[in-house]
Amino acid sequence: MPEHPLDGHRQPLAEWLAARIGGADAVTIVGFDDPKSGYSAETTMLTATVTAGGAHRDHRFVLRRETPEPPVYPVQVPGTEVEIAVQYRVMEALTEAGGVALAPLVGYDDDPTVVGMPFFVMEFVDGQVPVEDPIYTSAGFFVDATPDQRRTMIDHGVATLASVHRVDWRAAGLDWLIPDDATPDATRQLDLWEDYTRRELDGRVHAHLDRAWDYLRAEQPTTTSPALSWGDPRPGNIIWNDFRPACVTDFEAAAIAPPEIDLGWWLMFDHWSHETMGQPRLPGEPTRDEQRERYYEALGLDLGDSTWFEVFAAARYCGIVVRVMNRLVDRGVMPADHTIWLENPASVCLSLLFPG
Repeated sequence: MPEHPLDGHRQPLAEWLAARIGGADAVTIVGFDDPKSGYSAETTMLTATVTAGGAHRDHRFVLRRETPEPPVYPVQVPGTEVEIAVQYRVMEALTEAGGVALAPLVGYDDDPTVVGMPFFVMEFVDGQVPVEDPIYTSAGFFVDATPDQRRTMIDHGVATLASVHRVDWRAAGLDWLIPDDATPDATRQLDLWEDYTRRELDGRVHAHLDRAWDYLRAEQPTTTSPALSWGDPRPGNIIWNDFRPACVTDFEAAAIAPPEIDLGWWLMFDHWSHETMGQPRLPGEPTRDEQRERYYEALGLDLGDSTWFEVFAAARYCGIVVRVMNRLVDRGVMPADHTIWLENPASVCLSLLFPG
């Protein structure tokens, strides 16, 4: 079996863990396991034997390590280019604030002598995660569930999104997510994401995306007060236990922004998981209109029509795909003349949500 990339870091990582686990006399790394993960940080499950007071017990952790490339998402604030650090700081603040289900945090470190890159460790939370390949609406525990279980799951997911938005981000010390001279409104996010996408396209023409940017500029709605924006809210970024959220994950794209932006992403991803992928809505699944109303009920505020925000989410998703494909070209994994940056499910989703 080939050596795991972290095998050479077992001893410094074990010592690092031992210094942060209360009562631990020693830690031995037993093994590593890589789940299917996204395109930002590297995610590794690790099993360790913790020795404390002469007793030994196995413990599971999740390690997230920064990749050497520039960040996947637009940088919200200059100086916060390390996405692992952004995620940890947000989770740390949410842990202190309470009200959002999170994995217990072990610690963060940017010392390259430990695992080679900045990283953080959190405790493993057992549960099920909806995957994208195959899409969770076509196979897996969500398809095998009863109609009542599906409705329970999606209703609780939407309520969890509202719980993130109810956090008092100023009291939680999250104002560092806004530059001193910036206004945390939809215009700022639109500027950031359009600039990011055009930079990644580097002169290539994405005609439908261009039409979407024109629409988004011309039809920008009034928004409510800013909140902590999760950035990537979807069922696959929640660990589920008995069809209820056990843990919320992935805050690399966090921002201070109108909550409608997150709602748009959640609803866009619902479209992506059904219509874009050609999957019917299963018995018990709430419609997008029902999810929107459930979110407004949980938030205690009706934010009105979400169409603009769903189109904005699909445009952002197209930009992310371009960025990820550029990263794969840089790694030598993808030929430079590929067309996946243009022809992909995100582009299909945008064309369906915004025929243009």
